[in-house]
Amino acid sequence: MGKKGKGNLLGQKVGDKKDNMQVLEGDQVKKDMPQVSEADEIFQKRFERHHDELRWLYMELYGNGSMFAELCSHLKQFYLERNQDLKAIDKKREAAKDWYKQNDLLGMMFYIDNFAGNMKGVESRLDYIEQCSVNYIHLMPFLDTPKGRSDGGYAVSDFRKVQEKLGSMEDLDSLTAACHKRGVNVCMDFVMNHTSEDHDWAKKARQGDGEYMSRYFFFDNEEEPAMYEKTVPQVFPTTAPGNFTWLPEIGHFVMTSFYPYQWDLNYRNPRVFNEMMYNFLYLANRGIDVIRIDAVPYIWKELNTTCRNLPQVHTIVRMMRIISEIVCPGILLLGEVVMEPEKVVPYFGTVEKPECHMLYNVTTMATTWHAVATRDVKLLRRQLDIVNALPKDYVFLNYLRCHDDIGWGLDYGTLRADGMEERAHKKYLNDYFQGYAGGSRSRGELYNADPVTGDARFCGTTASMCGIEKAGFEQDAQAMEEAIQMDLTLHAYMFMQSGIPVLYSGDEIGQVNDYTYKEDPEKAADSRYIHRGAMKWELAGNIGDPETVEGKMFQGLKQLEKIRKSEKAFVSNADAWTIETWDPSVLCIGRYYEGEKLIGLFNFSEYDKTAWINETDGSYVDLISGKEMKASGVDIPAYGFYYLKKK
Repeated sequence: MGKKGKGNLLGQKVGDKKDNMQVLEGDQVKKDMPQVSEADEIFQKRFERHHDELRWLYMELYGNGSMFAELCSHLKQFYLERNQDLKAIDKKREAAKDWYKQNDLLGMMFYIDNFAGNMKGVESRLDYIEQCSVNYIHLMPFLDTPKGRSDGGYAVSDFRKVQEKLGSMEDLDSLTAACHKRGVNVCMDFVMNHTSEDHDWAKKARQGDGEYMSRYFFFDNEEEPAMYEKTVPQVFPTTAPGNFTWLPEIGHFVMTSFYPYQWDLNYRNPRVFNEMMYNFLYLANRGIDVIRIDAVPYIWKELNTTCRNLPQVHTIVRMMRIISEIVCPGILLLGEVVMEPEKVVPYFGTVEKPECHMLYNVTTMATTWHAVATRDVKLLRRQLDIVNALPKDYVFLNYLRCHDDIGWGLDYGTLRADGMEERAHKKYLNDYFQGYAGGSRSRGELYNADPVTGDARFCGTTASMCGIEKAGFEQDAQAMEEAIQMDLTLHAYMFMQSGIPVLYSGDEIGQVNDYTYKEDPEKAADSRYIHRGAMKWELAGNIGDPETVEGKMFQGLKQLEKIRKSEKAFVSNADAWTIETWDPSVLCIGRYYEGEKLIGLFNFSEYDKTAWINETDGSYVDLISGKEMKASGVDIPAYGFYYLKKK
């Protein structure tokens, strides 16, 4: 296929109904199935269990039997290459499928270079990670990316190479093995929606090679891109407007949903799916426990749609789940789906046909900061009620901050009923967290501010948003105590949610915004780097000193982590509900599991409050102080909290 082909150079056809609905005979199963030795009987049983559904889905999507046979052959090879230690983990987790739904997982996410320089540095810091009670580390993108055109590591040029400054695949093997010896799980990002324009496929496509052009979306005219633009929203309308990039050297447009240097992959082409699954399994075999599927709603494109959340996306994710259960069932799939909980749940699949093991609780995170700025928990309580009403099999990752900005994707229908209009309220939130309104203690910066729509997102560390930066700058000891208390209360509330709590590295010592990013030409335009600062190890040296900010934060979190891991009511599938407190600033959460009951009370105000709850079913003890208390008419200090356990 030459570089002057007409329209979309894909030329791929989905199989017709006859192919899709053919009856699967026993000899066909044998034909597709890789031949295995007696020693690999486990693989054969897994393959037999999943073969029919995998074949059905693959043929429905692609109608290509030879490509399916190739995929099956590779599954066997990746299984054979998986080392015995990883196979032992697989066997253990297959026998305890709910291992990740307990109350003993605590995550921490960080950029490798910011945390410890490189992978060897991370390995040398595992003692500290254990001190933090962390047993799940999310290594932010570390695969090879072009310098200056990486979008924080999300523009991958080689899926089988580590960035040289961070180490090598051998270093990754060493790190994951060392983590497993300590019971620490490792998570990584799998960027499957697009590649860097420097990826080998993209380089060959840019040279006019039709085989590789068909792995992306190329158009030699303006009409078809214009048709897509009518229905496809823009991801970054101010910094990267539009969904296509013109390549004058070959006279074609290429689809680039995120940035011009990130070329969208065409999953209508079975070669793309197969090759990306081989990359997926290669990385799983490096000892990765949790694979975060980046931008999963975007991976299937269809003209005259939004190119978001299409049915074929779920077919692909379901096939990924099946493939992992055949080759490496010890790993978990974490979907990055940035929508409200009731809309992300399709990505869990069904009980019979599951897709992702875990999803992010994005809307609850944003609503939490809304509650901070308004001192009103009404919307947050409604959000928690929605999550708590979902099936208990669903596991969410909960967090206060992550590597990304905070977008104000709130329930504006509910807010409007209370007199809050969307544009005005977003402005208030951004003004508040910049420290300009509402008696704010926060410090931070806007991201992707659009002067036309008035929309913007916010960036800042948890500590800076809670006032630790401001209090430190002003040398205000009282304000510092209040800021630390607020920070700890927010973490205590996060731990009370159902799911797995994840810290951002530095939060455990109250690390504040890092403004030095402005001095780096490659980072200065991206305010998200304000909360991606390097770990301050000299400050981490204070974690044992209770008179320091670092010591107070670290020891406070340590106590919360110990309580969470020792109280079974914190398991993900416990009953959870909210309780009316009759004060807009006080949130109350109940948890119940196997006869044990906990009541969490959280004051989102700078004033002392009374929670007018009336839990008169017995006496309670505060797990923080050990003090026996009644769970009725509870007085809560400013930004204070209680964990009340029924005796």
